[in-house]
Amino acid sequence: MKKKLKIRKWGALLLACLFVLSVCPAASASVLSRQNTYPIVLCHGNGGWGRDEMLGYKYWGGTDDLQQIMTNSGYTAYTAAVGPYSSNWDRACELYAYIKGGTVDYGKAHSQEYGHARYGKSYPGIYTNWGNVVSGRINKIHLIGHSQGGQTTRVLIQLLEQGSSEERSVSTADISPLFLGGKSWVASLTTLTAPHDGTTVSDFNTDELKQYAKHAIASVGAAAGLGDNLIFDFKLDQWGLKRGSGECYLDYADRVWNSSVWNRSNQDFSFYDLSTDGAAVENGWVKAAPDVYYFSYAACASIEDPITGHQVPNPLTMNTLFSANSLVLGRFQRNEPGRAVIDSSWWPNDGWVNTISEDGPKLNSTDEIVNYNGTAQIGKWNFIGTLQDMDHEDIIGRYGDAEERFLEIARRAGNLPVVG
Repeated sequence: MKKKLKIRKWGALLLACLFVLSVCPAASASVLSRQNTYPIVLCHGNGGWGRDEMLGYKYWGGTDDLQQIMTNSGYTAYTAAVGPYSSNWDRACELYAYIKGGTVDYGKAHSQEYGHARYGKSYPGIYTNWGNVVSGRINKIHLIGHSQGGQTTRVLIQLLEQGSSEERSVSTADISPLFLGGKSWVASLTTLTAPHDGTTVSDFNTDELKQYAKHAIASVGAAAGLGDNLIFDFKLDQWGLKRGSGECYLDYADRVWNSSVWNRSNQDFSFYDLSTDGAAVENGWVKAAPDVYYFSYAACASIEDPITGHQVPNPLTMNTLFSANSLVLGRFQRNEPGRAVIDSSWWPNDGWVNTISEDGPKLNSTDEIVNYNGTAQIGKWNFIGTLQDMDHEDIIGRYGDAEERFLEIARRAGNLPVVG
């Protein structure tokens, strides 16, 4: 009798599973083929913002919410918020604290070298179990980085895995765990239009970009910083650029204009890291980890001018706000000793970044880039391909539909085998 009941019970479960497969085959296939359930963490690019900023307009998706879309499809997803104009080192330190929880530690050696505060904001952590060992397995994450977020996440992985010998040499008792190394805490990284080899927009007019950011800080601070809830937080606390409670605008602006962060010689700032010179330096010490899967997407929204041969913005596909950048990217050339040669192969672009820079690090890098054929190679850059007629922000759904792309990324990450 008991045997018959068990047979009926398992028969009912089988029928239920068959019913789910019949009514929702795509979702069922995704769930059944998933090999890990690691959370996904989104890291924004230069000038980006968090979920509680910009009056609810999402960096990831605009009026859509790509984090929520992935969550509704059964994936655990989080959005990180780091310094929009900070260096990749500073952003990586912030990203570590934002995910794990705690106070940002930029490092004793680093902060002394560049002259800013060692400690920054404190965060409760969006995934405090990150790195913990449960049933013999490490709680890892999948990272998605857009634009400069692709550089930042690479630095984070490097520090997690290898730490920093400079920080270990000057500090032992109070050193951040991030700088100790030995942390295989990331399963995969997917980069979207990331300037792995820099962008010639930053090479051509770094000073102009700095002036733009300075004026943006002052104007947004004046318009939105009157209360406790900022529309946009520039997160430059380490440089003393946080607007104090009750601080008048003129005093705040004076501190902004006179901050050392804007000095041309300062290499601890985003615009240096985004240049081809800065990217080459970063590529020299940030290497693909052998136990991490890397994926990359490129985009192009420029076309060749039949008269000049330069690349110009495609008026049908590129955001008109990016046209000035695209014209710079589409014609800039350089051939100087000791610097990357910029020729016509660099001209195709997405409005902010040269397309050639987006498949993975090449300048001063030993990383290997392969064309993705459906089978991911660990420790190498699996290049998905170039998305034609797509600009720098279309790829994250700011002005176009990116839902299926992000679900594809989530499925691919979830179907990776567990390593470590």
